[in-house]
Amino acid sequence: MMGTKERHFAPLIHVSVEELVPHDHFYRHLERTLDLSFVREFVQGTYAGGGRPSIDPVVFFKLQLVMFFEDIRSERLLMRQAADRLSVLWYLGVRHVTRGSIPSQTERTSGRFFGSRAHLMPKGKGDSSMLLKHGEAKAL
Repeated sequence: MMGTKERHFAPLIHVSVEELVPHDHFYRHLERTLDLSFVREFVQGTYAGGGRPSIDPVVFFKLQLVMFFEDIRSERLLMRQAADRLSVLWYLGVRHVTRGSIPSQTERTSGRFFGSRAHLMPKGKGDSSMLLKHGEAKAL
């Protein structure tokens, strides 16, 4: 006799992302090893004194690192990965990623890090790898 499994999702109670990400995970090692305390001070002059709060520059920088280490080529795919992987959520220090929580501000924040005229362009013929165009990144 074939049984069936009904999908039933009860809320998780008293579970922390801290407990779910292994202590020897790569992103834990990266968090311990890489000091990003310079980021806020580095981009401070590019932010206005008032207005809507932006994405935390350190979180944005960490997202760029996740894109690099996971070989992700699009911000949409990055947001999917960030929403789906507990290790990335832990590394970013956020509880959850929603469709509009980060991507809507990444273009503006990219301008602060890389300059308003920087953009990505294909590196070669038929090659999907990307190259930062218009000089070097200001922040890097």
